[in-house]
Amino acid sequence: MRKFGLIGYPLGHSFSKKYFTEKFIKEKITDCVYENFPLENLDHFRDIVNSDNELCGLNVTIPYKTSIIRFLNKVETEASEIGAVNVIKILRQSGSLGLYGYNSDVTGIRDTLLPFIDKNVRNALVLGTGGSSKAICYVLEKLGLKVDRVSRERKPGMLIYSDLDSSIIDSRQLIINATPLGMFPNIQAKPDIDYKRLNKNHILFDLVYNPELTAFLRMGAEHGCTIVSGIKMLHSQAEKSWEIWNNDIK
Repeated sequence: MRKFGLIGYPLGHSFSKKYFTEKFIKEKITDCVYENFPLENLDHFRDIVNSDNELCGLNVTIPYKTSIIRFLNKVETEASEIGAVNVIKILRQSGSLGLYGYNSDVTGIRDTLLPFIDKNVRNALVLGTGGSSKAICYVLEKLGLKVDRVSRERKPGMLIYSDLDSSIIDSRQLIINATPLGMFPNIQAKPDIDYKRLNKNHILFDLVYNPELTAFLRMGAEHGCTIVSGIKMLHSQAEKSWEIWNNDIK
């Protein structure tokens, strides 16, 4: 039996186990299971990997997409450039253990946003500075957009929420929530921006997919914005993870 799973904390919000369990049933994949590994810290990460020889791959979610890198033998170029990993391929050969890091968020983000990016979308505001935010910025910059990141604390090269005046909101056509705000069970939470400034020229994308219609997206819809749920990104990055786990190391 091949085992796959998800590490992060907390994991009550995640649909990954449900997605892969249903995938295995639908595609009649009978030799695989997917489990959750909630870790309050990474102290026991190696124990999980070393103790189960059937474990072949892991997804990584908040808050470990960046801090997991120090445990890996090698990180694929794109994930290294981003500075975040959300897929680990585990290889066991001749008694040795190899941990290889990848970033499938890039595929999920690109697949989700491409239908909405045209010549009128040139500036983006990314709320949050974690591993998912890094992947978002990487994709948007590759697509030629100017990106500003927003942090809760003053950091070099970043805005803070109190900087987001009307001129900034008005001139950023794409606004992305890359924070956990609004995630189940705290579904009423949302980023602290001036929603009254939003209009039909704005696109709001939320990486949170549980619930599918977050408070952030709901506020955007009320002001005429195009809203994009994170559920497509979940499905796309999950399929990319499966591809990574089942293909040879590159």
